Amino acid sequence: MPDTTRPLAEGPHAVIRPYTYADGPEFTARARESRELHSPWLFPPTTDKAYQAYAGALIEGRGRVGFLVCERDGERGGERGRGRGATGGAIAGFVNINNIVEGAFLCGALGYGAFAHAAGRGLMSEGVGLVTRYAFDVLKLHRLEINVQPGNTASIALARRCGYRLEGFSPDFLHIDGAWRDHERWALTATE
Repeated sequence: MPDTTRPLAEGPHAVIRPYTYADGPEFTARARESRELHSPWLFPPTTDKAYQAYAGALIEGRGRVGFLVCERDGERGGERGRGRGATGGAIAGFVNINNIVEGAFLCGALGYGAFAHAAGRGLMSEGVGLVTRYAFDVLKLHRLEINVQPGNTASIALARRCGYRLEGFSPDFLHIDGAWRDHERWALTATE
């Protein structure tokens, strides 16, 4: 059985690792603390039952994979999540690769979110960069897409900082918060 507590990749300030079921209490507490930051763009699970289903789809499902972005030990961010050794410190956010298509396409769609205590500290830029490299180097994907609602300027800035390019506009692309929402398409290929 693989070690799910060991980082998959490390940067100067952040590490990425897989979700575990044991992360539920910290993840949901961070999600509740971050409701204002996430609304109206994102709705991560805020209860243990919802987290178990959400994480289960990433841990055991096919066609998607999830990563927690954690602060490196010694970084600030609160006491919760400390003392984990190689796993890093507090959970700063998450990056999921959804809708992975194999065969000739080799593509996935990134979804991500920072938690409030980590917002504006560069941890998510580092985390998205680590996941992007992991997707190209380890998962052998050729293309990654990020679909962002046009008004979500923080998410668009993150996509741009991580080297993704604007490809186009998709009207009524995803059903979020009870309505079909327009999205900008940002993409990056392994050869770029």
